[in-house]
Amino acid sequence: MKAIEIINKGSAGYLQMTDREIPVPQKGEVLVKVHAAGINRPDVLQRIGRYVVPKGAPDIPGLEIAGEIIGGDVSGSQFRIGDMVCALVQGGGYAEYCIAPVDLCLPIPKGLTAVEAASLPETTFTVWSNVFDMGKLKGDETLLVQAGASGIGVTAIQMAKAMGHRVFATARTEDKCRACEKIGAERCINSTTENFAEYIRAATNGNGVDVILDIIGAAVLDKEIDCLADEGRLVLIAYLGGRLGTVDLAQIVHRQLMVTGSTLRPRSNEFKAEIARNLQKHIWPLIDEGKIKPVIYKVFPLADAMLAQKLMQSNTHFGKIVLQVI
Repeated sequence: MKAIEIINKGSAGYLQMTDREIPVPQKGEVLVKVHAAGINRPDVLQRIGRYVVPKGAPDIPGLEIAGEIIGGDVSGSQFRIGDMVCALVQGGGYAEYCIAPVDLCLPIPKGLTAVEAASLPETTFTVWSNVFDMGKLKGDETLLVQAGASGIGVTAIQMAKAMGHRVFATARTEDKCRACEKIGAERCINSTTENFAEYIRAATNGNGVDVILDIIGAAVLDKEIDCLADEGRLVLIAYLGGRLGTVDLAQIVHRQLMVTGSTLRPRSNEFKAEIARNLQKHIWPLIDEGKIKPVIYKVFPLADAMLAQKLMQSNTHFGKIVLQVI
């Protein structure tokens, strides 16, 4: 099969097409003929040597795919050989064939293409796990999404809005801010020209937001604590703006705040399978109804994976970048 491999991992690392053996699925796994694969930030970090791949994961990048099940173990699952699915995988997505745990496969929502479906798994799994499970967003609570124009951000805005929540976001340009508002953010604050904490406090009558989903980290930590509501939850999933920050511990103690974080990829398949079940129950019907829509910024052929990653590194995109394999 054709696949993309990383050459000279590190600051000079690049991606190159190569020939590999088609992988062989084991018990509980299926072989998927890949039609499309999503590009994600960990793929870029893996290439430049700033991401530790879990033990046993393929060296081929790619964490989400869509395509046809052509073999493997479908016993006891909802799927059959020949079904079209999208799936969260441990790696190997930048290839013509990829192994996926059958419990981490989901049916392609009604009316979506494989390219659109390939943009769903990594972001929807991440948002559900961090916003609704760890962040416990519920009822009439409010959410702030940092970097709302990212793939994660676009998904978080749409999912929370479709679930009936009031959503705010931040982005670094006016165009991105307006785009976030078009997909469901009540207001997207330009983080280069405005103080988002001050705006949030004013917009919530001084109460603050209940949950913050953050990929920025240290650069905004103090402002995030300031604009959390009492008993609010800050969930960190990355620290692109620095890993070492300062925080007023008195605010955490006296206002019963929770600051936590997670990373999804090293978690067990059993943990992820529970997320998959929740997504199919709660989120997939909203996608079927058109209340949540994939936002695809650009599609590249598999051979141009390096160009796709460079686009992601430029931070000029809005939504998802996808590789089309066939």
